Amino acid sequence: MAGNIKLKKGDEIEVLSGKDQGRRGKVQKVMPQKNAVVVEGLNLAKKHAKPTKTNPQGGVIDKTLPLQISKVMVVCSGCNQPTRFRKERAVDGNSVRICRNCGKTLD
Repeated sequence: MAGNIKLKKGDEIEVLSGKDQGRRGKVQKVMPQKNAVVVEGLNLAKKHAKPTKTNPQGGVIDKTLPLQISKVMVVCSGCNQPTRFRKERAVDGNSVRICRNCGKTLD
């Protein structure tokens, strides 16, 4: 079942559990149907590719796999810590994500 994902493409996140625990990266893709995100340079798998017209060399390719939303947390740029955030309405009517630790906006 798809959940309400609060992460956005370009957010810096930290992995909370698993083989990449403690590592950070930027969100490349958000998949709300799977409750997952693809993070640049994390959760890599080796894929063996046959030679094709587009890839005449073939060989072993590193492929980035998705991570579950529950295993990652957004990192605040102000306090440089993984943090929860709250949403508030700005003057123009848009919602803004605010760090619970330092109060700086994440957007």
